[in-house]
Amino acid sequence: MKKLIIITGLILPTLLFGQLDRSIRPTPAKAPTINIKDSEVFTTANGITVILSENHKLPRVSFALSMGSDPRIEGAKAGMSDMSGSLILSGTTNRTKDQLDNEKDYIGASIDASKSSISLSCLTKHMDKGLTLMSDVLMNANFPESEFERIKKQNESGLLSAKSDPGTMAQNAESKVNFPNHPYGEVMTEATLANITREDVVNYYKSTFTPKGSYLVIVGDITKAQATKLVEQYFSSWAGIEPYKMESGDGQFNKGNRVIFVKKPGAVQSVVQVSFPMKIRTGEPNQLPLNVLNGILGGGGFGTRLMQNLREDKAYTYGCYSSLNVTEDGSWMSIGGNFRNDITDSAITQILFEVDNIANGFVKDDELNLTKSSMAGGFARSLESPQTIARFALNIIKNNLAKDYYQTYLKRLEAINKEDVLTMAQTYLTAKNCNIVVVGNEEIVERLKQFDADGKIEFLDAYGEEMKEVKKADITKEELITKYVLAVTQTTSMKAAQKKMKKIKSYEEKTDLSMSQVPFPLKSTKVWVSPSTEAQKLEGQGMVFQKSFFDGTAGSSTNMQTGKKDLTAEEIASKKKAFGLFPEMNYSTSGMTYEIVGIETLNNSDVYVLKLNDGSTESFDYYDTKTFMKLKSLSINKDGEEVTESSSLFSDYKEVNGLLFPHTVTISMGEMGFTGNVTSIVVNGKIDLSIYK
Repeated sequence: MKKLIIITGLILPTLLFGQLDRSIRPTPAKAPTINIKDSEVFTTANGITVILSENHKLPRVSFALSMGSDPRIEGAKAGMSDMSGSLILSGTTNRTKDQLDNEKDYIGASIDASKSSISLSCLTKHMDKGLTLMSDVLMNANFPESEFERIKKQNESGLLSAKSDPGTMAQNAESKVNFPNHPYGEVMTEATLANITREDVVNYYKSTFTPKGSYLVIVGDITKAQATKLVEQYFSSWAGIEPYKMESGDGQFNKGNRVIFVKKPGAVQSVVQVSFPMKIRTGEPNQLPLNVLNGILGGGGFGTRLMQNLREDKAYTYGCYSSLNVTEDGSWMSIGGNFRNDITDSAITQILFEVDNIANGFVKDDELNLTKSSMAGGFARSLESPQTIARFALNIIKNNLAKDYYQTYLKRLEAINKEDVLTMAQTYLTAKNCNIVVVGNEEIVERLKQFDADGKIEFLDAYGEEMKEVKKADITKEELITKYVLAVTQTTSMKAAQKKMKKIKSYEEKTDLSMSQVPFPLKSTKVWVSPSTEAQKLEGQGMVFQKSFFDGTAGSSTNMQTGKKDLTAEEIASKKKAFGLFPEMNYSTSGMTYEIVGIETLNNSDVYVLKLNDGSTESFDYYDTKTFMKLKSLSINKDGEEVTESSSLFSDYKEVNGLLFPHTVTISMGEMGFTGNVTSIVVNGKIDLSIYK
């Protein structure tokens, strides 16, 4: 009997499955109507729209307050709103920043703020204390001058880092060319940051954080009765002016493709962004089919057309994606990735081909069904979060959507067909009137002219501003070095400078460094001993993170991760070409390769650019054309296809023992940015070199 049962168990499934025709796709079930519980909505006397989504599974609650003001054009003070957002939590008239942080941490709450919002998340039992802190920040933020200066320094460091980040450079250029004279085209620069005052930040805050037109979304373990009482208790006294309103345009639409190039010296690959604005706003009927189109083109993972073409077929890149950005103030599509220099033009050709191709025929059933299934799954998963329900209610109110907009989402998604997708592509996509932004090495520029409608290239800087043409230098490299040496030694001839420098036997510089990513101060010490010994160390909290030593013939570097390593022959050869307290004095005899490449603009000052090559590193030094002080150094290191870039800005030159040294330095290494203040410089003091070896 057991054998019979076993045989039957083996044969029966085979017979059953054998009757199925697997070539026939199962008919999908009809998309259900989603039953989404309505949020409670009420309006306060001072104009706040309150949206409540109860969820009693966990004893937590969140309050998210967003303002009703529209984004604004800040022009010469671009970045002012972001500065304000960074400073809101810097203290109130009742609490210092430290007191605010301590009280918040004591109850395990989180309070966050941006240029147009404040939010609180805490345990339900701590709602009163949390709202006390949140409302204090909302109504009594006082923007201390010391914190304003700290955040300003932090932004200066961030801007320096942005100049070496090709992704940020591409994004800045893309914003500028798609949305000129529009809030989305605003980019902070050193010049606009310098224009921003504490008074500007305070005025922005007062004109933006106002109750009328604002939205307070409450989610979590709280009843309507509790919410009504707490909103009255903590927000009824909040007052302010009418919210700022401005009608934003749709962006700038081209007649023919534009090619925009941002120079990044030494880059071995290019960042490409092909983009264009679109005339559509949040909640319009075409938004959903446009999302489906984007999912098929490049927004839906490895199976998209862009990925299949540029990654799988051509092996041009690890990833090429499209993103659709639909907002209430302006919309655009962006397509791009990172590509080797030698195939940058080929990659652009294929991107434009895919944009054009999807508008010239129906997409395949598999593409359409896979994208719709993925979107349906993502929507279903999002419903597991109570914040989603509240966000839906907020969107319906803000964007004047149908009340059942989200309940019918799956039905509307299911109804989208190939004809709809083709109509969207033909209505919104363009391969002939877009902005092609490329950040990379100048060697590829000539190959990009084929994509521009007029065969021209527009050059922008790291912030999307028009790149001023490099002017021919009016002095030689030898004259530049001489003028710099005379300036820093405060002498009138090279003979006098050399005589003065012979009296300098040692130099020690100590600098306090700070960076936003590190919560404690760092200390840097640099020493030099005549004629060619140099050393430095970086420490903090009683630990030495890294140090280096070179005596003119040999040396080593040590850090906490890799330990101690002797300098290689190549590194020693490089160091021998740039030795001395002022290395420029030895370039003519050390073997350093150097040339003056012209005059550029740096932070609104004209600077001579000196290009250097020590055999392993290419670098650029920038000298003020009036004072001849060194204002910046940029170093580019290549290791195969990996390029690392570091830069330093120098300012606040002061005299020490008859020589001029910068006392403020801003350092950028990749995404890390440091601000340094020199605390002491000792010339001809006693130096213990053993601590650096």
